[in-house]
Amino acid sequence: MTSTTPKKFRILDLLEPPIEWLIRLCGWSSIIGIVAIFLFIFKEAAPMVLKLDWLHFFTSSRWIPNPAPGNPPSFGALALLVGTVTTTSIALLIAVPVGLGAAVYISEFAKGKVKETLKIVIELLAAIPSIVWGFIGLMVLGPIIKDVFTTESGSWWGKVMVTLHLASAETGASQGTNLLTGGIILALMSVPLVVSLSEDTLRAVPDSYREAALALGANSWETVRRVLFPAARNGLLAACMLGMGRAIGETMAVLLATGHNNRIPEALTDPVRTMTATIAAEMGEAVHGDEHYRVLFILGIVLFIVTCGINVASDLIVKGIKKANPA
Repeated sequence: MTSTTPKKFRILDLLEPPIEWLIRLCGWSSIIGIVAIFLFIFKEAAPMVLKLDWLHFFTSSRWIPNPAPGNPPSFGALALLVGTVTTTSIALLIAVPVGLGAAVYISEFAKGKVKETLKIVIELLAAIPSIVWGFIGLMVLGPIIKDVFTTESGSWWGKVMVTLHLASAETGASQGTNLLTGGIILALMSVPLVVSLSEDTLRAVPDSYREAALALGANSWETVRRVLFPAARNGLLAACMLGMGRAIGETMAVLLATGHNNRIPEALTDPVRTMTATIAAEMGEAVHGDEHYRVLFILGIVLFIVTCGINVASDLIVKGIKKANPA
């Protein structure tokens, strides 16, 4: 047996260092990408950071970037912030219970072809483009909500809607594209993500947990509630937080489904405007380098900070749960 290293092994030895550096670069690519995105956004917004009236920006709802000649522009983003938060909140109120319930059913109760069919349908829902969801909200869901929440002034249903803040007036919804429509559409877009991640998390729980619970006399629901949910809580929380990120960063669907009206909503059927939709609608019309252009990038910074804050908060929550429950 010769001690000479075969030629092909020498070639592999030479390739090992660059391959290792390539793998390291792939590992750092996400961090490098995030830093590059933030630097680009901050570079474009920097000239306006010191000039902007930040108190007015966060406390006023007067967003008038292109006023009539002789009038100063007004950059009050309060209504945009409220619109973003309210639509995302409604989406989460719908998507989280529906998504977790569907994930539990697919993971623990559905069998055979039913299970496979549901998984395929969920994947198809996730593949629908956001602009298509926007059209569904505009042309299908909007008219339905307008019909449901429209009535004559003075009727009992109109009074109930005003009392419950379902509408701002007794006549009901002024238009079909509004806060409720946008929230439902965002929920439908977030549900596939929540279902897919939650179902993977539940399936990752060892079967020994289920067998032990059944051996102790627990039924299926008790097993899910007392065994699977506590065991999979970290993954389920991550799925919900990713669903929130999906909802808060959506653009085209909310642009079409929310009514794109710059106002602070007083009821579920009031039209609203979000930060993402404002950036998408106005960036093409803004003059490169002017105040309006810079403030749109400041909106991007605010949105970037909010999404990063959500991710950091979810990570801290998960770590806190792990620390409190080391087992």
